[in-house]
This record gives sequence, C-alpha cells and structure tokens, in this order.
Amino acid sequence: MTATQTGQPLATAKAYISHTQYQTIITSGKHTIVADEPEDKEGLDMGMDPDTLLLASLSSCTAITLQMYINRKMWIVEEITVDLQLFTVEGGSLIKSDIKFKGDLTNEQKKRLEHIANVCPVHKILTGNIIIETVIA
Repeated sequence: MTATQTGQPLATAKAYISHTQYQTIITSGKHTIVADEPEDKEGLDMGMDPDTLLLASLSSCTAITLQMYINRKMWIVEEITVDLQLFTVEGGSLIKSDIKFKGDLTNEQKKRLEHIANVCPVHKILTGNIIIETVIA
C-alpha cells in the first residue's frame, strides 16, 4: 500500500527553507510556525528543532486527548502536564513520558488515564506501521 492509495490526508504541512541558514517556515492551513537548529549546530535558534517539534506534537496530542476524556467523565482536574524526553538507545529511539495531574484522582482513574494517554492519535501513528513515500518533483 502506498500513501497515495489511502484517500484524503488526515493532516497537511508544508516546509519552506531559503537562505536563512536552517530557519524553516512551516505552514498548515492558516497556521505558521518556525523551526530551526540551535546555535551549536550552526542554526540561529529561531524556533524548535525538528526533534522537539515531534515531541511537541506528541505532548500536545496527549494533553488534548486526556482533557477530552476527563471532560467527558466530568472528573475534577485543574491542570495536565505532559513532559517528554527523547533519547537515542541501541536499535532506535526512546521517548519517556511523565504526566502529572493537578486534581483529585483515584489510583484507578490515573491507571485509566495512562491507557488513554497511550492511545492518542499521534501516539498511535508513532507506534504503528509508518510508510513515508517521497517524491522529488
């Protein structure tokens, strides 16, 4: 199966880079963000680097998914913090996730929220079978 056989895209993003070293303008619909490399990698540090953007995507998806579930259950939670770290390990990469809740949750509720965190859409993409189809125009 190729990406072109799957129908309409779930999301789109476009990156543009020019002569400002590694500074990259990323657009999706009406939204724009800037990516870059840190100064120690010869970038200008004008935005998050690609690895950090990946973690930002996963952490925001996790927080949003948890908030949606908590709202449906009407649990009392004032704040959710999703803190991710990316490591290189033998054979690949490891993302460590530390999730904290400010609110009144039982151990059973926390266990259920751990499951919910692991089924957010971005988590499913990252742990699933990913096909990247590249076409040079």
